[in-house]
Amino acid sequence: MATTEPPEENGSVEQAPTSAALDRLLAAMPDAVVESEFQRGAPIARVAPARLLEVMTFLRDDPACRFELLSDLCGMDLGMVRPDGERFDVVYHLYSVEHSHVLTVKTAVADGTDAPSVTGIWLTANWHEREAFDMFGIGFAGHPDLRRILMPDEFDAFPLRKDFPLEGREKDHGYWRQPGDDDRYTYVAEPPEKK
Repeated sequence: MATTEPPEENGSVEQAPTSAALDRLLAAMPDAVVESEFQRGAPIARVAPARLLEVMTFLRDDPACRFELLSDLCGMDLGMVRPDGERFDVVYHLYSVEHSHVLTVKTAVADGTDAPSVTGIWLTANWHEREAFDMFGIGFAGHPDLRRILMPDEFDAFPLRKDFPLEGREKDHGYWRQPGDDDRYTYVAEPPEKK
């Protein structure tokens, strides 16, 4: 799958990046991978949401891949809805200790729909998925305990969405913003007096 680029000025030929794990995934499940690319030399596979659990299980269990570690999972609000209706990406960063290689897997999620939970594949996904739910409102079908992890339970918004107001909201669930002497805001239980 490696390709060569035109010779550089010094006459050397730069080799395009390759990934044994990405090549193995594309060979085993070509219809599950919507697209693949390299960013700064790192392999990325975009996977159809309906095939995510199958792909992730394969990546963990296949001897050529052996991604034993889900090092990170995060949500991304694209700030717009794609033509297919998806607004969010869920991004999974995988690492193989045995083979010392990495792979990033992305899947698209529409607002109001759930991504499949990967907690049955990697237990570390538990808190990562809860954070993506808490900050973006992305649900994870099959998660054993999907509830807020950072914000108060009664908080009715998702602060990392692109449509969340940058300046916050005037009243946040029983707390009012009050400017401090040093231009920082403090939160008080009673509304500030009007001047």
